[in-house]
Amino acid sequence: MTGNKLLEILKGAILLEHKGRALYKSVIDSSKVQGVKDLFSMLEREEEKHIKVLNKQFSQISKGKGFDLSGIKDTHAETSEAVLTDIIKENVSGAGYEAAVISAALEFEKNSVRYYSDHAEAAQSEDEKALFEWLRDWEKGHMVMLARIDNDLKEKIWFDNQFWPLD
Repeated sequence: MTGNKLLEILKGAILLEHKGRALYKSVIDSSKVQGVKDLFSMLEREEEKHIKVLNKQFSQISKGKGFDLSGIKDTHAETSEAVLTDIIKENVSGAGYEAAVISAALEFEKNSVRYYSDHAEAAQSEDEKALFEWLRDWEKGHMVMLARIDNDLKEKIWFDNQFWPLD
């Protein structure tokens, strides 16, 4: 892959992360539910980490150097997913603003996983592949967590409104 093509891919990834961070910041600023603020604060911090790693790679590649993956390590969400899910379920209406932004964030994470998966598959070097797989796996963790919360909220609204099949 040419350096210019790779730089374009990295720019796309940086932009994707900035958009995610902006979405999460807007939820932090507008939500009244502390559990939702905590969830999106954690997601915002993780997107910031991704931006730093991607900026470093962009700088390396634009200087004609190779990837520097020294900042990449397996890390996980800072906050317990189970605790957040319980707090969110207790305090969020399944049809309210917070539920809607959780669904929107889930779709955003799905798009991120697809972007990174596609570029990992097309990678021209092991380092390039490792970078995009690392990002894909991290975003996949976000996606799975948000999918669980989204599903729990959906179940809650079904239960609250007795949307169950009649015998």
